[in-house]
Amino acid sequence: MKGTQKRCEWAESHPIYITYHDTEWGVPLHHDRKLFEFLMLEGAQAGLSWLTVLKKRQNYRKAFSGFDPRMVARYTKKDFNRLMKDAGIIRNRLKIRAAIQNAKAFLAIQKEFGRFDTYIWVFVGNKPKVNKFKNMKQIPAVTSVSDAISKDLKKREFSFVGSTIVYAHMQATGMVNDHMTSCFRYQQVQRIK
Repeated sequence: MKGTQKRCEWAESHPIYITYHDTEWGVPLHHDRKLFEFLMLEGAQAGLSWLTVLKKRQNYRKAFSGFDPRMVARYTKKDFNRLMKDAGIIRNRLKIRAAIQNAKAFLAIQKEFGRFDTYIWVFVGNKPKVNKFKNMKQIPAVTSVSDAISKDLKKREFSFVGSTIVYAHMQATGMVNDHMTSCFRYQQVQRIK
């Protein structure tokens, strides 16, 4: 599969990246549970590689009730202890606590706005920002929009949502199209509503 189509450089380094890049990354996402999944995974990734998280993604789905925020928000100390013993996920106390707290904060946003999707997409005017990057060096780690989202999420009691994590979330969920202009997915994701 490698070399058959021009991709973003980062996607060529591992088969898991190729699949993720070719099917998910940068696709505009409006499903709340999937948005919650990416927020949780991005938080788990902090300080680690995204590949590490993608390799553990199925384990995360199992460990965190299919990323159902209603269920995760009700996790008890017993659930926390179970997660801390689960070798299939990243066993970091702060990240696990944050996942549970973030589920509660996520539900609060849903209650206020009807859907998390309604809340988050307003920051980009309800349509993806299409960038025209020719190489990876041009891609920012943060933007003024990711700064604003990060600040607002923290105000709403989320954690592990710094601006870099938020920008990665924006890229993953198609709020921004950061595929290289030479990448075969650049035009494709623009056609997805």
